Amino acid sequence: MLLRLAALALGTVLVAGLAGCGSASGWTTDEGSGRVRVVAAFYALQYAAQQVGGSHVEVAGLTRPGAEPHDLELTPRQVGRVATADLVVYERGFQPAVDAAVADEARGSAFDVSPAARLDLAAPAEDGGHQHDGESPPEGAHPSDHQPAGSRDPHFWLDPLRFADVADAIAAQLAARDPADAAAYGANAKAFRAEMVRLDEDFRTGLAHCRVRDLVTSHAAFGYLAERYGLHQEGITGLDPEGEPDPATLARVAAHVRESGASTVYAETLVSKAVAKTLARETGARLAVLDPLEGITDESAGPDYPTVMRANLATLRTGQECT
Repeated sequence: MLLRLAALALGTVLVAGLAGCGSASGWTTDEGSGRVRVVAAFYALQYAAQQVGGSHVEVAGLTRPGAEPHDLELTPRQVGRVATADLVVYERGFQPAVDAAVADEARGSAFDVSPAARLDLAAPAEDGGHQHDGESPPEGAHPSDHQPAGSRDPHFWLDPLRFADVADAIAAQLAARDPADAAAYGANAKAFRAEMVRLDEDFRTGLAHCRVRDLVTSHAAFGYLAERYGLHQEGITGLDPEGEPDPATLARVAAHVRESGASTVYAETLVSKAVAKTLARETGARLAVLDPLEGITDESAGPDYPTVMRANLATLRTGQECT
């Protein structure tokens, strides 16, 4: 009898807890506030949604600062936000936990940015991270629809002009849900694009004359940046930022560093620098840090996307020996 009563009490507590989580869902405004409630899967999408939405939206990010977005696991509270959001902005195939939550909870409110981002770079082959820059999907195919998950490089936001295209697409989604504020979303997206164009011009000018065109990175996240600005990415660990290259792969990349004359190996924020340090030590290269902008932390070079991207540019100008 006592066991039955205890089980009943525990079940009541669990149901009440889940109901509370589902009803509040972590939002600070209710449905009648007039603000569009947006869930963004990771930092870049969160930043774009905030800039485009302005005061007309409330944006909740699913990937906390300092967390590696590839391996995100959602809490029940976050799933509740996905279920109650007016718009869920995500990139299909990048974060499996988000894909699953969207499929279960947000079919009517989900917006996959992949088409707007034009994911046309092949992901590094399964050979330890060799980047096949410029390889395109079959004609007429959309990478997120017809390719296995991970077969296209997802890091579009490191190309400012692709990022501007995604912001335009987010503005259109917000306007469809909130027509009364469509003009504001359009104006904000225009301002966002102007900032990205300025950033693109800074990169074009800053990387126009560099002795070294090979970009040796620990995590192959910089393919779109490399393609835009005439560099060739050589990733050590492929798309998996926590991958461990086998000895043959490390030897191949080391030989490439020596042959290309690359003087810098780039580690990155959020993950271990051990592999990049090993390669730098074996080749006599210096070690520098690039930020793939998968999250902003106290250790980031600035508080937002444009500031950190310009810090990346300064790092690249030194590392690539640009004049």
